[in-house]
Amino acid sequence: MRIALVEDHARLAELVRIAFGRAAFGVDVFDTLASARYWLRRNTYGALVLDRGMPDGDGLSLLAGLRGEGWSVPCLVLTARDAIHDRVEGLEHGADDYLAKPFAVEELVARVRALLRRPAALASMHHAVGKLRVDADAARAWVDDVPLRLAPSELRLLVALAQAQGATRSHAQLFDAVFGPFSGTSRNALEVTVHRLRTRLREHDAGAAIVNERSLGFALVATDQS
Repeated sequence: MRIALVEDHARLAELVRIAFGRAAFGVDVFDTLASARYWLRRNTYGALVLDRGMPDGDGLSLLAGLRGEGWSVPCLVLTARDAIHDRVEGLEHGADDYLAKPFAVEELVARVRALLRRPAALASMHHAVGKLRVDADAARAWVDDVPLRLAPSELRLLVALAQAQGATRSHAQLFDAVFGPFSGTSRNALEVTVHRLRTRLREHDAGAAIVNERSLGFALVATDQS
């Protein structure tokens, strides 16, 4: 699972990234609200860790905008402000938890783990399409309770498609989810991965297929089992 970290302090961001890495989380770091806004709308994350004091504005403005668009990923807000009204303001803008600086990175990881155990977060990690079951948190998939063995890139693609819940995800969104937003991998690699995953689903009679939506992108849909 990947965590989005919006933090402009390079040293702190690196410490947080290392701590989450030790807990088996991947982390994408964004040092401006603008870059975070761009990638949060295109990639899938398990949680957001958001600093309020960013160089291009208050982090709460980013969160409020995302919540207004229906973005439901759990969010923990970091801030140097520890007054009660600051905490209330954060919660009113859509934060799920609040941690004042300075903090122990171990506590931050523990708090994010707790957010991910909440029912809404857990529900967003489990998906069913046809006979296919996908656990995004554990990065595993099954067909009729039989484990589906996939290459890492194929599994990341499957998770990204399953989390879209039948909606079309663009080529750019899927490429970033599979290979990372800053990857130098050829764009043709996505087409190859889609082809391989399609073959795996067909071979295992998963009752699900990847469809191409008029060159806009791809969607994972249930196939007719009648």
